[in-house]
Formats: sequence, structure tokens, C-alpha cells
Amino acid sequence: MKLRTILILVGLAIAIALISLWMGQVAYTWFPPQASAESILVDNLFSFLVTLGTFIFLGVVGTLTYSVLFQRAEKYDLSDGPPIEGNVKLEIIWTAIPFALVIWIAAYSYQIYDQMSILGPMDHSRHSSMMAVADAAEMSDGRSANSENIQVLARQWSWEFRYNNGGTNVSSTELHLPNNRRIKLVLHSEDVLHGLYIPAFRVKQDVIPGHDIDFEFTPIREGTYRLRDSEYSGTYFASMQTDVVVESPEAYQKWLADAAKATPIAAFNPAASEYAKRANASNWATVIPAAPPVVNYSN
Repeated sequence: MKLRTILILVGLAIAIALISLWMGQVAYTWFPPQASAESILVDNLFSFLVTLGTFIFLGVVGTLTYSVLFQRAEKYDLSDGPPIEGNVKLEIIWTAIPFALVIWIAAYSYQIYDQMSILGPMDHSRHSSMMAVADAAEMSDGRSANSENIQVLARQWSWEFRYNNGGTNVSSTELHLPNNRRIKLVLHSEDVLHGLYIPAFRVKQDVIPGHDIDFEFTPIREGTYRLRDSEYSGTYFASMQTDVVVESPEAYQKWLADAAKATPIAAFNPAASEYAKRANASNWATVIPAAPPVVNYSN
């Protein structure tokens, strides 16, 4: 009887493990497409957490369900249960296992975020560390040195991107990036705290006033994605978003050349336009949006 019980429990554990592994793989479909090397790292971590969480959830719910269905007191049985004072071995086990899991999750998460080099408010001045390329392999020092450098200006409520490519200065309200090439953004806020967030890249970086912050990542999938401000920055916060265009290196160079020939003009700014309409219709106080950026290219 004891052997039969052990075999049943082992079979149930295997079944729960297989279901958990399946859920971990399904978790990859809950996100936007993996458009950067960093997205692979984040999705792997999320899949691991979903797998582990599913295993624990099914184990706990299964145990409770079994207890409710098969370990119930007989009808009209109002007697007390057996006087159990405790089990030292069991208490050690159910303390050690969660402790080991928490340490495992913390170490894995730290490893991922260290590779991604997401900077917090207290370490914004440190240099970006090595991060994974498309196959999540470690890069050489030379790869980072040859990165594409782009200056990012955040203000209430617009993004401006400035490129200095071979002495050619180009500015844009749309972020263009070459595919499969290391990107280094130099983030600067002209007013309040902002957050550069590209969901398809799984990257987010706070942009802190008074500090230039270096931020690196590697696009790996061509397409158009959305950049949003992850920090609430005031009245017209919702309008502070733009497109991120990942294109082949040849198309990227062509875009830079074409944009360099264009005459800089004031870009359309939804916040400034909305403020102008509201200012004529009401007297409620708000922060005046920054002037629309003057750029070579506007989306």
C-alpha cells in the first residue's frame, strides 16, 4: 500500500511538472515579439517564473483538493482531531525549500538584470556592462565600442533623437535603429523624471534630470515598435510616445542621408496642440508644454 501511494505521488508530480513546463513555454506568447537581445533574457526569466509558479500552484491546489474530497470528517463527527504537537523534520523541509527557491530566483534575476545593465536612481553614473547578443552569448569589448551612439532628449511632452553619424547631424522625433547592431543611447531629461520604455525590447530606463545616462541594447528584429514614457510626467503624459523603427543597416544609412538633406522644421507636437486648444477654452492651471522640437525628420 505504501509503495502504491509513493508511485501515485511520483506520477502526479511528473504530471504537474510536465504541465508546468508547458505553461512556461506558453508564457512566451503573452508578450510582444522578441525585438531585442535583451527580450530573450527577460522572456527566459519570465518563463522560468511561470513554470515554477505553476508547479507550486498546482501542487498546493491539488493537495487542498485531495484533503477536501478524501480527508473529510464523517458526518456528525464533532470530535477533536489527533493531538499533533509538531514535526521538526517537516518544519525544516517546508522552511528550507522556500528559502532555497527564493535564493534561486533572486540570483537568476540579478544575473539577468546585471547583463541588461538597467540603471537605478542610485547608480545612474556607472557604465553599462556587457549584455547578451541575439544568441544570449557574451559580447567582446570591441562590439560595444563600435556601437551606434544616439542622444535622447526627453521633455514635457516629446522625445527628440539626435544622431551624429560621420559628422552628419540629424535630429528626429522618431527613433531609427540599425538591426543587429549595438545601440548606445545617451539619455537626458530637460525637466522632470521620465522613463524610456520599449515593450518589444523589454527594456526600461529612468531618465533623471541633471544626469546623462548611458543605456545600451541590441535590436534583432526589423519592424516598427512603440516607445512610451514609463513615468507619469504630467498632464499630457499620454502623448509622450513615438515609433521605434528597426531596419537593415543599409536602410538605416539611407534614412540618415535623406534626413540630413531635409530642412529642419518644428515637429507636430500633440501636447502643444492640445494645450493651445484647452488654453482658449478653460482657465485650469497646468504645466505649459515645451516648444515642439525642431528636427530634420518627424513621424
